[in-house]
Amino acid sequence: MQITPGTAAVVTGGASGLGLASARALAALGVKVAIFDMNAAQGEAAAAEIGGVFCQVNITSEEQVDAAFAKARAAHGQERILVNCAGTGKGGKTVSRDRKTGEIKRYPTEWFDQIVQINLIGTFRVITASAAGMLTLEPLEDGERGVITNTATVAAEEGQIGQVSYSASKAGICGMTLTIARDLSSEGIRINTILPGIFATPPMLAVPKEMFDALAASVPFPKRLGKPDEFGSLVTELVRNSYFNGQNIRLDGAIRMPPR
Repeated sequence: MQITPGTAAVVTGGASGLGLASARALAALGVKVAIFDMNAAQGEAAAAEIGGVFCQVNITSEEQVDAAFAKARAAHGQERILVNCAGTGKGGKTVSRDRKTGEIKRYPTEWFDQIVQINLIGTFRVITASAAGMLTLEPLEDGERGVITNTATVAAEEGQIGQVSYSASKAGICGMTLTIARDLSSEGIRINTILPGIFATPPMLAVPKEMFDALAASVPFPKRLGKPDEFGSLVTELVRNSYFNGQNIRLDGAIRMPPR
């Protein structure tokens, strides 16, 4: 899809990290970006930086998602671009044994449910809300109405110890990519999912230097963490290149995650 100035986009999780990098990359091309995020201070600052609009929203709430889309569309019009970066994790083994007491603990089902609700179901909720709006648009070249990009992780394929809920929820995103692409194909809406490796986002920049250096050294090439603007660059390419559809794409420097 040709990216023309004034095209509207929504980026969830757009107040920081990979979401902010995506919002910046799109805004640099003249796209009008609405940032969906829970962090009002960061979200307002990011929107001001790129000349966009901020919508405070928890993607586990149908009402908040619908209200955020209404606000974004009132400001910019119906979006043709959706980028889903909102997500989180909560670590812990499936079952573990306390080294001192021998007590056996189960990973709380409510934690698992919480992460799936945010990462997987929240992403799906946003997709359906955006795609329903895209159906009202006139088609462009090739009959295209819009493009959706999701964010998973390489842990969807190589989940490490303690990542059971995170890996499962992100694997679910990968699992629905092709099906949604097929569901929306007759309406001219494309969808792809990016699986980032280890990126230099705020949480990673906060780890001790020794750990940071070890993570960088574990990447085959280039031996560094990914740059958020490299993620943003791929987001824009997935919008531009209309033959990308139904794909789960790794962006990881050829890393394959070890068990821990």
